[in-house]
Amino acid sequence: MFLVINPSLPPASVSATRWLAVGSLVGLIVLGLAWELWLAPLRPGGSWLALKALPLAVPLAGLLKNRMYTYRWVSLLVWLYFTEGVVRAWSDTNGVSRVLALVQVVLSLALFIACAWHVRLRLRNADRARRLEGATP
Repeated sequence: MFLVINPSLPPASVSATRWLAVGSLVGLIVLGLAWELWLAPLRPGGSWLALKALPLAVPLAGLLKNRMYTYRWVSLLVWLYFTEGVVRAWSDTNGVSRVLALVQVVLSLALFIACAWHVRLRLRNADRARRLEGATP
């Protein structure tokens, strides 16, 4: 009995990690804008720190197009936002800002885990498909 794999349909776990990555990235963008413009800006009326969401908008298209390269470099970029979240959770005096910083830390960790897991699953599935391709007569 042969196992038939449809290469056009990704396994459910790959699809889940993709949507977790996209969701956490969108969450970081929305959080960055809302935090610095309305919820707890550094200056009344908003601050230029809202521009920190701009670099996060760049990889959104690559994640939506499911580009492996984008998942790889986003897993490195996200550590900047993780670090900012940890520093601001530790040092900000505003309670709202501390909570938002902790949310940023959680979203950053979710994005890293989703990207790393997604890359690993896709590489494993590609390797498995290559081995099955070579095994079929």
